[in-house]
Amino acid sequence: MQVTTAAPRTYWLEHAWLGTSVEPGVAVDVRDGRIAAVRTGTPAPPPGAEVLRGLTLPGLANAHSHAFHRALRGTVQVGSGTFWTWREVMYATAARLTPDSYHALARAVYAEMALAGITAVGEFHYVHHAPGGTAYADPNAMGEALIAAAAEAGIRITLLDTAYLSSGFGQPPTTHQLRFSDGDAEAWAARSSLLKERDHARIGAAIHSVRAVPAEQLETVARWAEERRAPLHVHLSEQTAENEACLDIHGCTPTQLLALHGVLGPRTTGVHNTHLTAEDISLIGGSGTGTCMCPTTERDLADGIGPAVALQNEGSPLCLGSDSHAVIDLLEEARALELNERLRTRTRGHWTAAALLRAASPDGHAALGWDEAGALETGALADFTTLALDSVRTAGPLPRLGAETAVFAASAADVSHTVVAGRHVVRDGVHSLVPDVPRALADAVEALRG
Repeated sequence: MQVTTAAPRTYWLEHAWLGTSVEPGVAVDVRDGRIAAVRTGTPAPPPGAEVLRGLTLPGLANAHSHAFHRALRGTVQVGSGTFWTWREVMYATAARLTPDSYHALARAVYAEMALAGITAVGEFHYVHHAPGGTAYADPNAMGEALIAAAAEAGIRITLLDTAYLSSGFGQPPTTHQLRFSDGDAEAWAARSSLLKERDHARIGAAIHSVRAVPAEQLETVARWAEERRAPLHVHLSEQTAENEACLDIHGCTPTQLLALHGVLGPRTTGVHNTHLTAEDISLIGGSGTGTCMCPTTERDLADGIGPAVALQNEGSPLCLGSDSHAVIDLLEEARALELNERLRTRTRGHWTAAALLRAASPDGHAALGWDEAGALETGALADFTTLALDSVRTAGPLPRLGAETAVFAASAADVSHTVVAGRHVVRDGVHSLVPDVPRALADAVEALRG
């Protein structure tokens, strides 16, 4: 089943976030999957309109996802360790994926995202081949499984096909990493070029990290994305060990290395951007390179708190991702961005609720190549989500403080409706395409564990 366009219809929004303020009584006409008109000052539902009680926001964009990491939730929290010990457990899970098991898991994960108000996901995809590195008969079988999973879950996807060629600077892939690698960037580009966009799916590129793509091959990946005007994402300075190794080998930071090889720019997004120098921050912001923060994963893996305020002040647009899916809740990611900064600085108010919603929706969509999404305005894609205002979390605040309620009180559990291309994907908290999402998740995870 595809993300299909609904027949023309009108939605009546009890309260709607229109980018700068909450408006009561808003009628939204939808035609051909886009918003045809937005009519404020509509105190009662027009005849035949679908009524969405609560606060309606533009659909949320999850700009950084590794769908198979969802299978690790609740299993990697025992004992101590670091990112590097966690990575070994992650590799063992990746080793068991097949196109069929990945499709089943991703379908359930993307359905969980829809229940959380997410209408578009950026899938940072690097599990390309069979164990041992043998290509499938369809060399993009794994990527196609993800694209199909998003369609069946009713959300949009940007498949960020990822170049992952080495285990470290100058080191060949490990046994687990053989299925990630195409051998070199030219072979990666040839395989990625076979992927086709669809109504619900766009194709982007990713550099796993500067340790996983040799410096002399970075330009090949960047050129592939530039020629297609496609988004390009890269894990950047998530770990101090990567910074130290890059300095030892190349005499510069990872950010400086990317700049030297033409990777930075307005269509590029650095994911994490945690351990940066002042020069790194200037290079990222000055080039218009975006920053995707994943606060729940960064705290789960004890990565650290990145300089998001400084990056934004230098000109880097911010977006958000749930990354390893320790939780899937973009409102929590937005809230954590501000609360992390409060802990770090011991001051409050670094971002307004409106600014955090911008990171969670329009700027996230832009980072994924869906510039026409992320706003309740004429011409935009008809993708939106509604939060209940009468739950134990959201009851009490005035409706006009809806942005603050959404970011600082609500959670994914408060999502009552999700609409994609004008079509109800989640209605009254129930997924219309995957009726029993918890069972689908449990079955997919259990099958993967064997």
